Amino acid sequence: RPLLDQRGVMTNRRHRDDAVANDTRVTVAGLVLVRQRPGTAKGVVFLTLEDETGIANIIIWRDVFEANRRVAMTARFLCVRGRLQRQGLVVHVVAESFVDLTGELHRLRDGFDIPPANRDVYAYTDPRFIKSRDFH
Repeated sequence: RPLLDQRGVMTNRRHRDDAVANDTRVTVAGLVLVRQRPGTAKGVVFLTLEDETGIANIIIWRDVFEANRRVAMTARFLCVRGRLQRQGLVVHVVAESFVDLTGELHRLRDGFDIPPANRDVYAYTDPRFIKSRDFH
């Protein structure tokens, strides 16, 4: 989380808190779970991001999407700056800008020494020496 904290990124749980007022500029980040571009939405794109605390629903208006198409469509780990919009229990962020953080994904495992499982290490052999499995 230090990389995101340095960028002023709030957790997805925090931006949903009632203490964050409607129309406040916020920065959220997370793994892209879903991208939707419904044909009936007049070019609006919807993203769902997930961090360690929850999800963030992102709305991208057509002009913002066109200006950021490559990042919006290809990033796996995304930082979004925009305006918080709150309507009753529904909270989402109307995107203004994006930063592709996909290159930082390798840091997610920093601090964890995870040895490979037995099935992660394969001893490849010449296919001619693999015994036939006859089920007759």
